[in-house]
Formats: sequence, C-alpha cells, structure tokens
Amino acid sequence: MTRRALGLAALATVAAAAIAAAGIAHAGDPQSFERGSWARLMAAHGGTPTVYHFWGLTCGPCIVELPQWGKLLASRSDLRLVLLAADPLPQPPDRVAATLDRAGLGKAESWSFTDRFYERLRFEIDPAWSGELPRTVLVAADGRKTVLPGVADLSQVRAWLDSQAKPRP
Repeated sequence: MTRRALGLAALATVAAAAIAAAGIAHAGDPQSFERGSWARLMAAHGGTPTVYHFWGLTCGPCIVELPQWGKLLASRSDLRLVLLAADPLPQPPDRVAATLDRAGLGKAESWSFTDRFYERLRFEIDPAWSGELPRTVLVAADGRKTVLPGVADLSQVRAWLDSQAKPRP
C-alpha cells in the first residue's frame, strides 16, 4: 500500500470509531424511540396519511407478517410506512435492521423502543394501549386515527390508502 492509501485507511478507521463512539447509527439501523418521539413523528408526518406499524423481535406473529408488509410497501407508492420495534426490552439495532432487511423493509423508516420503561412510551402513543403486538395505527391527513390491533388485514390497509387518495368534500 502506498503511504497515501495507508493514511486514508487510518483516517477512515478513526472516523468510524468516532461515529461509533458518538452513537450515530449507520444507514439501515432503526432510530431511537424515546420520550417525545411520538409527538415528533406526528409533527414530521402531519398532513400526510401515514401507517405506523408496531412490531417486535419477540413477537412471533409480527415476524411472520413482516414480509407481507414488505410486499405491500413494494406495491404501493402511496404507502408512507413507519415501523416501530416495540419490544418490552430494547433489542440490538443490528438485529432489528437485519430482520427488516429480510422482510423487504430495509429502506422503510424504522424506529426502536430504547427506554427500558417502555410503558411510558406506550402511554405517550395511546394511554389505552396495553402493549399487545402487532398493532397498526393509520393516521389520516386530518389526524384521525384508526387502530388495527393484532395481525393487520392488509386489504383494510389498502382500502384505507385508497380512501385517503380521494378528495374530501
């Protein structure tokens, strides 16, 4: 290796170490969902119909249905999908990202609960939510919410997306 190549390699190693030390996630890793994240998500996606899907690595039905969400995302350009890994205990970001990649959801916006007091996070989302997974929340452009508890019937999601595209009188 040339001296220049060695210098660039050393610089890349130092930069990677600095990024890791700062806790900055690489592309594909879920964002940290903590207190106040739900309000920030609502503000960021406000005015646009958005589907929020809560799932978990420790939830068997969630893992089984994720590939169906991947197919839906691939087939619907109008689907704004936000995935939230809501396991009771925080899961390693690389495992969350790898699971989403396998399901065809690696490019979807993704968040993961990182607060060990996850009840507080659930309460911010919906005070009546007891934490069952999976759970899907459809938020219309006007802010109206429709909750689909359990494994989502994706034909319902498709119908909801179609209804969002129609102009309101």
